Amino acid sequence: MERILLVDDDVELCALVTEYLEPEGFSIDTAHDGLEGTERALTNDYALIILDVMLPGINGFEALRRIRAESRTPVLMLTARGADVDRIVGLEIGADDYLPKSFNPRELVARIHAILRRTREKPKTSTTASAETITLGDVSVNSGARTVRRGGELVSLTSTEFNVLTALLARAGHVVSREELSQVALGRPLAPLDRSIDMHVSSLRRKLGAEINGVERIKTIRGTGYIYATATV
Repeated sequence: MERILLVDDDVELCALVTEYLEPEGFSIDTAHDGLEGTERALTNDYALIILDVMLPGINGFEALRRIRAESRTPVLMLTARGADVDRIVGLEIGADDYLPKSFNPRELVARIHAILRRTREKPKTSTTASAETITLGDVSVNSGARTVRRGGELVSLTSTEFNVLTALLARAGHVVSREELSQVALGRPLAPLDRSIDMHVSSLRRKLGAEINGVERIKTIRGTGYIYATATV
């Protein structure tokens, strides 16, 4: 049974979510403030964390920062409906996805399954280590270990960032649409006005460096998607 940590100060909502998710095969632990949620997240083994933005103690953003400093456990943030800034900030800090309140329980289940599917997805078996590794310029990605190195140094990415990067590297020099990246990295269609993919790409630029050999590493193709540079160092 998959263990999920739900961090939300709305006790009634926690009870409703627990009631809905348990029949789906999930075991739910709850915390009602940011400090308790952070402590539980870092001292227990969870498949996924559902984290509200508005929390007593420390807010969801600070809780996420502390969790990301030590853990790559997938995080689904709950944001106020229409609060675009909350979504952008959460994704920049390292959330894997977000869901606006008030949400349809079916949508919550779909998001959870999508996140778990892409984080647990195993690469096709291969007889050679090189078949599991993509190297382009200063970046090397090992799909078996799900690790990324830049210039030989490990780079910490969220599961979603990792999936966006591998999709771009696999088709370096070619445009990959935002719709395709959403399906590959988020496991769902791209919603209107959804900037999730843009935020994950922005995070990759920050972590990997904006340029490679004097060329923009990940170029935006306005209205279409993104292209990873084929320049090498």
